[in-house]
Amino acid sequence: MFSSRFPRDLRPNRLARAIEAQRREGKAIVDLTESNPTRAGFVYPPEIVSAFNDEGLIRYDPAPAGSPGAREAVAEYYAFRGHHVEPERILLTASTSEAYAYLFKLLADPGDQLLAPRPSYPLFEVLAALESVEVRYYPLVYHGRWTIDLEAVASSVTARTRAVILVNPNNPTGSYLKRSEYERLSRLCAEQQIALISDEVFSDFFFGPDPERVSSLVETKDCLCFSLSGLSKVAGLPQMKLGWVVIGGPATVREDASRGLEWIADTYLSVSTPVQLASARLLSAGESVQQQIRHRTYENLQLARQTLAGSCASLLAVEGGWYAVVQVPRLHSEEEWALELLARCHVLVQPGFFYDFDSEAFLVISLLPEPALFHEGLGRLIRFLESGGVK
Repeated sequence: MFSSRFPRDLRPNRLARAIEAQRREGKAIVDLTESNPTRAGFVYPPEIVSAFNDEGLIRYDPAPAGSPGAREAVAEYYAFRGHHVEPERILLTASTSEAYAYLFKLLADPGDQLLAPRPSYPLFEVLAALESVEVRYYPLVYHGRWTIDLEAVASSVTARTRAVILVNPNNPTGSYLKRSEYERLSRLCAEQQIALISDEVFSDFFFGPDPERVSSLVETKDCLCFSLSGLSKVAGLPQMKLGWVVIGGPATVREDASRGLEWIADTYLSVSTPVQLASARLLSAGESVQQQIRHRTYENLQLARQTLAGSCASLLAVEGGWYAVVQVPRLHSEEEWALELLARCHVLVQPGFFYDFDSEAFLVISLLPEPALFHEGLGRLIRFLESGGVK
């Protein structure tokens, strides 16, 4: 009865069932997976609410690519960060997930292929399946820091490859694209006439200077390139539902892509008028939220490094973003580590296989929780490891 694009099994996994069972029993869980900034104790300025005090929101004046004022606000966001982006290269969406869906529609026919990093956030395969597109993965390799296996990317390109996806910085590894990697990837995409898609939602959240870091691909000229971001991470406002795509590359193909995306967006017209009218004020007010998140994630990262130092667990190198990866002894599966940590210590972490790590055993933790909660969770994790862990 249902499309083959729809998952056949929607039953909760073992960890989800265990979480629900503990909550039914009234257990207080220390959640080291929290990814919602609106639940993490940050102070949101009142200007965010007053940003919607605009008489224009009662009028409907649809613009498929987004209103000129909102696109100008996004362009100014980039200008503040040293990037020149013309408003006409910007297309607004309700989220980066919607932006991916638009791009997959634009670039690929059913059965075509996209290349995506592994490990990474488990989103691409689901979105691609909804467009009847196949995802092939290229590895990120860890050797004291994460790098892209560029040879694997090149060897994975086929006649049906339509785009290479980057997550910059990657979620959950927190690794940024480096200049040498960017040069090779952009050259490959130009030669093969495929697109480069750069997910940059965590780009503002770096933990230190790095002259080799490429923070954004918005000024790419060599190949067709799409840079994605939005209010969800930039301003800590996931509930506002405003994302965007910046289109780069050679003028002719870029303009064709712009027209195609605008045609797709005109079919849905999903971005709300109020959030477009408020966008400039939301981006401005969101700066204080972003600063709080940057401070929190940096401090929690330092705490994690101190707490795990000398233990049987190790914190992998991380350059930015909201997450960290902890390597634990391969005495048990990641699922066993996560389930037992929840059952015995009431601490929630994510097993690495959720993000397609290609070996055991890794646990992914968020750097977003309030410091006292984060400290308590790490303490329980260390005591759990010292006690021998899984029984």
